[in-house]
Amino acid sequence: MEPSFALKHVHRVDNRRKLAWAAALTAATFVAEVTGGLLTNSLALLSDAGHMFTHLLALGVALLAAVFAGRPATERRTYGLNRLEILAALFNGASLLVITGGIIYEAYERLSQPEPVRIGAMLAVATLGLAVNLLCAYILRDSHHHDINVRGVFVHLLTDTFSSVVVIAGGVAIALTGFELLDPILSVVICLVILYWAYRLIQDSVDILLEATPRDVNVQDVIEGLRQIPGIRDVHHLHVWTITSGMYALSAHLDVDDLRVSETERLAREAEKILHDRARISHTTFQFECQRAEHALTQVGVCSGSNGSVSCP
Repeated sequence: MEPSFALKHVHRVDNRRKLAWAAALTAATFVAEVTGGLLTNSLALLSDAGHMFTHLLALGVALLAAVFAGRPATERRTYGLNRLEILAALFNGASLLVITGGIIYEAYERLSQPEPVRIGAMLAVATLGLAVNLLCAYILRDSHHHDINVRGVFVHLLTDTFSSVVVIAGGVAIALTGFELLDPILSVVICLVILYWAYRLIQDSVDILLEATPRDVNVQDVIEGLRQIPGIRDVHHLHVWTITSGMYALSAHLDVDDLRVSETERLAREAEKILHDRARISHTTFQFECQRAEHALTQVGVCSGSNGSVSCP
């Protein structure tokens, strides 16, 4: 197993355990919020519960994706099922769009026909939801940085936390002012924040599926770094993409002075070190070419490797 894939496997096992804990906590809170929302007649609380349901669904999808993505590669799927995690993140982003549409419609109905809200129970259940969201966020605090699948869940957590805070603040304001229209108004505010995070999550997922250059990789900086290696004259046909979260790949043609195996091995090692240090690129494929003007025919050599392993014909 290549080091990049081995590291990904370690992260995935740890992520599965964290996702399972977060799912159990979220399921219990979802039941409490639905019950509380119905008993208190609070749309803001029910909207928070609806988002909590999408969060629970997100956790379930993310957990299944992490399990299946851990299966070994096959001849038909040489990268395994790693991108199931990306599909899960895309699904979670789309689910956020659907749930917010329903909540906004209900808020519109409530604005025309306000309904009384039981403030005490509403605040109690919303506070419980906030506590669970903060606990789940703490559980996943490290994992979302290197896994878009977990990031999809973390986005749900952030918006859930925000919505819980808004519901609590709204409940206090309604208790002090008696302005019950504030409940549907706050539910719309919650939805607008959810829409923003959903858009970002969908955008990141689609970028990976379209093999766009990762956001934190500067292509020109990568090219300049390769050109600085003694023996490399130029770089062209360079492509950088994401295999799955935190796993970047690159292919490039390198115009070099010398095609001897010992020289291309050295160049490959130095190039991989620069790529790893500058852009965290761990899976590389290089095609070495010698295209000097005085040569009537172009000599071509191919070399590929990952994290220091090199093979050249």
